[in-house]
Amino acid sequence: MTALGFLYPGHSAEDDYPRMEQLLGSDIRLQVVHTDIGEDAHRVDALLEMGSAARLATGVEELRRTGAEAVVWACTSGSFVFGWEGAHDQVRQLARTAGLPASSTSFAFAHAVRELGAARVAVAATYPDDVTAHFVSFLKSAGVEVVAARGSGIITAAEVGTWGRDEVVALARAGDHPDAEAVLLPDTALHTAAHIHDLEAELGKPVLTANQVTVWEGLRLATRRVNAPALGALFRREPVVQAPAG
Repeated sequence: MTALGFLYPGHSAEDDYPRMEQLLGSDIRLQVVHTDIGEDAHRVDALLEMGSAARLATGVEELRRTGAEAVVWACTSGSFVFGWEGAHDQVRQLARTAGLPASSTSFAFAHAVRELGAARVAVAATYPDDVTAHFVSFLKSAGVEVVAARGSGIITAAEVGTWGRDEVVALARAGDHPDAEAVLLPDTALHTAAHIHDLEAELGKPVLTANQVTVWEGLRLATRRVNAPALGALFRREPVVQAPAG
């Protein structure tokens, strides 16, 4: 049994996690603990507060009781706004508080891009342009070339959480670029787990989404590799364990 813990801010697309758990196999558990989102705003000052050590620490004790082997801060904007070094500090503090290996969705994207061997990516974000620019800067610090970046100007996670398949596909299509080897959708408030196969078929290239890479990062921390084709190219990489199809 592999149990993974995720600190998820507020309530938007957390139902992606039980969906992904079903696709990963019977011996993997994805435990989601909600943290206080504070002000629901894709605005730098609000995001810095949402990702503060104090807010994350409040969810750690509950998460420890789940028996999790690793913890991931399941929030992209609430990690990359701290910058490359600040995001490292955030994860180190989380690891100390939890007593577990730790990471965040921002680092999950950097590691997943490297896993796919993608040299150039496009970013299709729900965020306002200034917040999107922070993500682009973070990726550049990770050595990732961003050939195109598109923001959507959505202020709240609550609104993002209402988007369905058509909106998600339109977002990915609008953000794609001919030179991009993968397309990144960096908002954990966006429902994507049910749409990754469709997204990759539509674009003809790997698509990395926030909740998808967050779960993959947890598995990476726990040294598990799982083949779950419905979760996209990232989960078709020489697995140790084969998850059942469907």
